[in-house]
Amino acid sequence: MQCQSLSSIGSWKPTTTYPAFSQSDLLSIIPKVREPIHVVQDESNGRLGLSLAGQTFPTSGTENTGFHLMATLPALYPEWLGERSFAEVHSVRFPYIAGAMFRGIASADMVIEMAKAKMIGFFGAAGLHLNDIEKAINKIKTAIGKSGLSWGSNLIYSPNEPELEEQVVDLYLRQGVKRISASAFMTLTPSVVRYACTGLSTDNNGKIHRKNFIFAKLSRPEVAQLFMLPAPKQILDLLVAQGKITNSEAILASKIPVAEDITVEADSGGHTDNRTLTALFPTILAMRDKISSKKGYDRPIRIGAAGGLGTPSSIAAAFSMGAAYVLTGSVNQSAVESGLSREGREMLAQAGVADVTMAPAADMFELGVKVQVLKRGTMFSNRAANLYTIYSENSSIDTIPKDVKIRLEKEVFHAPMEKIWSDTRDFFSRRDPTQIEKAEKNPKHRMALIFKWYLGNSAIWAIHGDSTHRIDYQICCGPSMGAFNTWVKGSFLEKPENRRVSDIALNLLEGAAVVTRAQQMRSYGVPVPGEAFNFKPRPLSYNHTYNETI
Repeated sequence: MQCQSLSSIGSWKPTTTYPAFSQSDLLSIIPKVREPIHVVQDESNGRLGLSLAGQTFPTSGTENTGFHLMATLPALYPEWLGERSFAEVHSVRFPYIAGAMFRGIASADMVIEMAKAKMIGFFGAAGLHLNDIEKAINKIKTAIGKSGLSWGSNLIYSPNEPELEEQVVDLYLRQGVKRISASAFMTLTPSVVRYACTGLSTDNNGKIHRKNFIFAKLSRPEVAQLFMLPAPKQILDLLVAQGKITNSEAILASKIPVAEDITVEADSGGHTDNRTLTALFPTILAMRDKISSKKGYDRPIRIGAAGGLGTPSSIAAAFSMGAAYVLTGSVNQSAVESGLSREGREMLAQAGVADVTMAPAADMFELGVKVQVLKRGTMFSNRAANLYTIYSENSSIDTIPKDVKIRLEKEVFHAPMEKIWSDTRDFFSRRDPTQIEKAEKNPKHRMALIFKWYLGNSAIWAIHGDSTHRIDYQICCGPSMGAFNTWVKGSFLEKPENRRVSDIALNLLEGAAVVTRAQQMRSYGVPVPGEAFNFKPRPLSYNHTYNETI
């Protein structure tokens, strides 16, 4: 192939090896991302090829070597794909996060494994009792010790239970949890602002230092703006008046964004707006630049990418758009460290890209909010949608047509409504007694709580592997799960019992580096084979293979 658009920058001379020109030779050389690579052109026929060795000479005053030097690219390490400040600020090696999947699916073991791999994992605290969250935090702290490894936990927006949100923040501050993934927020709450402000200080040069870091996971520009701006004065004044932050902390908080790590969540499992990353990410990136310029921030707001990331190509695409880091979720549920049952992990390992759908969310059922879940092998999405339809059309359990009520008791609840209400009362008497008081006064709210019994338990059945309710499993999942399964087919990662969360992460990052290198070579006119963009998973180790990449 001749390349008329590029000019030679010198000449190249072979030493021990000849350049790679054939498809097979190119395929063998492109994955070697940790070595500098030369793009060379054969003077005799104009073909472009690649070499990892050889001598290079400046354009003038050199002997005729028979090869033009068109470009020389440095090594490309997977840990360099993201923004360097991410690794520096959070004391990690790789720009990669395992997201906080609810009810402990993102388990303590998963967080520990990610920390040891020098990445970040967020514990899935949403939906758990405070005692269970605290047990998980203690387990993580015991395993990590004083190693300085980074980790975090989830704080989910709880508009119906603001007291619970406040209690979780109390726990995090008491336990010294330095990073939280703030998810599903639609507005700023005093709790999340309090977490961000606590411990703010300045050094001798007047630079503001954070004690706590918020990773705001969101999919709406208007929400992103809230986290990119300083905390509202009215919330800061309220927190100072309540004695929850100091006046000094409030003054410092007025000068910096609430969060300096914004995770743009595209089409994903769980709570999602089903946005495409290629549309959403550039929009929020531009907003970041505008706000940072207007506010005169002297420190970066890092924008990470999440949603739909389950293959090396998707990871590479996210970084190419400017992502400071990437966050994966659905694919980690099938890992051995996942809190999901073995049966649930096996179901996920069979999923295709079209085997997901939207279903009513338990935590915001009355608002009509939906989550994305696995459709294959379960009736949950259909049954949950039917419950919401019945809820919308009736004012109470008593107004539901008799035949519909009988069918619900037989096929969905497997018990009389009275028994379900009794169990629901017992649950909320311990968790939030005000819900029972509200239900006694409002029959429609009572109906909502009964229906949410099914929505909540369906997730628990999947986590515990309750075989009697297998058809009702609720497993939050995005299309990236199907893409991941296609990618790993035929490799050691095909079987769920082989899927360590660190192996998933390292292979996605390694593959993203290879895909990025292949695209670089193609942009110089090298006839890169299509197979170069299809990195095959292989056993990697952050303790061995990756020691050589620093």
